[in-house]
Amino acid sequence: MVKINDINMYYEVRGDGEPLVLIAGLGTDLTIYEPIIKRLSQKYQVLAFDNRGVGRTDKPDMPYSMEMMADDTAGLMEQVGIKPAHIIGISMGGRIAMALALQHPELVKSLVLTSTFARQRTDTKTPMRLILMSRLSIRRRLRKYPQPGYAFDRQLKASRSYDCSDRLDKINVPTLILHGTRDKLAPQELAEEMHKGIKGSKMLTFPGGHVFFMLRMEEYLDAVLGFLASL
Repeated sequence: MVKINDINMYYEVRGDGEPLVLIAGLGTDLTIYEPIIKRLSQKYQVLAFDNRGVGRTDKPDMPYSMEMMADDTAGLMEQVGIKPAHIIGISMGGRIAMALALQHPELVKSLVLTSTFARQRTDTKTPMRLILMSRLSIRRRLRKYPQPGYAFDRQLKASRSYDCSDRLDKINVPTLILHGTRDKLAPQELAEEMHKGIKGSKMLTFPGGHVFFMLRMEEYLDAVLGFLASL
């Protein structure tokens, strides 16, 4: 645990090698990603942590933003001396990762953006039914460190209000976009928009929805590790 900005953040560092930072998704703490962390830490020094509002990190009842959470990530990287690093962002974590690359480009070697998007669609909003189902699914998984409802709502509002689609051309690091073809929370056309906006980015799609990376973990990690090895 370490004090970063206005909160105490819980983090773990595993493995040796080039530094790699894993940024978790909406409502999830690092325990959810244990199999991913374990595999990545066989080759990289992995920094994983709980975002503000979840797990063992502080959960202030105040407005959050992706920019704020990117600053949390940057502060933690500076504090533990893991910089610059490869950044893997999953779902909301991908939005934090893009904010980090835009606000603190000196900290980012490469980006792996998983099940994420640069902007919320304006023509239609994600059906509340899907959001509620996602929340219930997450709560079932967070048995040890359950997230308060207000903190989930703070994270959700921050994620849905973020839009960096007009600044994607400012991201100038090798970028891999990994996406499920049946993702209803982050529709594929938004991933394709990111791919077009980030110069030189690569995109791979997988059968499945928003959590394809959990259901097809070996394929997902092979793609991540193959990309990083090519840099």
